[in-house]
Amino acid sequence: MSDPAFDMTVDQATSEMLAALAMGDSAVLGEATDLREQLRADSSLDAKTFCLVKIAALVALDAAPASYLWQVRWAIDAGATAREILGVLTAVAPQTGMARVVAAAPEIMVALGLELPAESA
Repeated sequence: MSDPAFDMTVDQATSEMLAALAMGDSAVLGEATDLREQLRADSSLDAKTFCLVKIAALVALDAAPASYLWQVRWAIDAGATAREILGVLTAVAPQTGMARVVAAAPEIMVALGLELPAESA
């Protein structure tokens, strides 16, 4: 969507970085990724557990959809399974409430590349 009344020139590098971020490529944020790895090391948790705990935190915070894209990808890369991610939802439901779990489920489905169910009429 473009507004002809709003004329701003965006350089190619900035445009490419924004496009990469919009597609969930966190590598363009090198410093943030480095900090994340330092925090994981300081936590004494293995990479998979660290990622699953972070998914639990996203559910508890009712996080933005983009947060799930990155965190689920990191969890899978760290060896987590879709079943273990579902286990996180099951584990946090009593503390976060079902509404937050239900809100997180479609975001996790999208992050896993699953098709959302069709709404029933």
